[in-house]
Amino acid sequence: MHAIDDDPGEVQMTEATAILLVHGIRTSSTMWRHQVSALTDAGYRVLAIDLPGHGTSTDTAFTVDAALGSIDAGMNALAPDGEPVILVGLSLGGYFAMAYAAKNPDRVLGLVAADCSALPLGLPLRGYITLADLIHCMPDKGLWLHTEMVKRTLPASGVSDVMAGGVALDVMATGLTATGQLDPLADLAAYPGPIWLLNGQFDHFRLHERRFLAANPRARLVVVGGASHLASLSQPERFTAALRRIAAELDAAGAGSDAPGTAPARSPVDTSADTPAPSIVRQGK
Repeated sequence: MHAIDDDPGEVQMTEATAILLVHGIRTSSTMWRHQVSALTDAGYRVLAIDLPGHGTSTDTAFTVDAALGSIDAGMNALAPDGEPVILVGLSLGGYFAMAYAAKNPDRVLGLVAADCSALPLGLPLRGYITLADLIHCMPDKGLWLHTEMVKRTLPASGVSDVMAGGVALDVMATGLTATGQLDPLADLAAYPGPIWLLNGQFDHFRLHERRFLAANPRARLVVVGGASHLASLSQPERFTAALRRIAAELDAAGAGSDAPGTAPARSPVDTSADTPAPSIVRQGK
């Protein structure tokens, strides 16, 4: 576990904590390169996986079971002895991280659901699927459009990271359809451990944020200042600082205990003079 000082951003490692990172749609594990590097340098054991239809798994069909299986395989690779892991998912990965945590609470030390506080149902979901089908009919299946949007909305480092693993051009409709089979509010309610909703300040997926926050009394909302939907890429330093502080808090709360999912007693993020930190908005009721 960690021994922490007054600044949770400065952590002295005595036993490495495991963190599993799950990416968003049409991206891959490379979108986490900044976080993997920074968290590994800080002494954590970190693994970023590829979901079905993405990155190194482009030949695998995207289904609910396949996506949850990918997370489970990542858990086993990162923590083969079954120790609980901090599970971090962003956007598409966030929805499936919530579903995994609900089904496997003993494997999840703490849940970070980033940029996924919108319910995947009804007209918005059907609209996204229709748009995905139209984009897929383009001669390049939407590669130029995706690349231009990435260049216009992310810093150069984020563009490099998100494009390094390729663009999953054939998974949009199937990925969105599978996500529509999930019930994130029920999944949040079912998970007995601590939860952080880690959202970019300007993320359009904050549509149902209050409902997500209210789904579980252990849930807390952290807003990454200046970040867009892909908060880990648009504000990588701030996003990573939040993850380090969350991990430090979980370690402090669970020191001397083998039980996963111990609810932390204090704020997940403290302001650091050196690294701009996200702001805590409120806790679930």
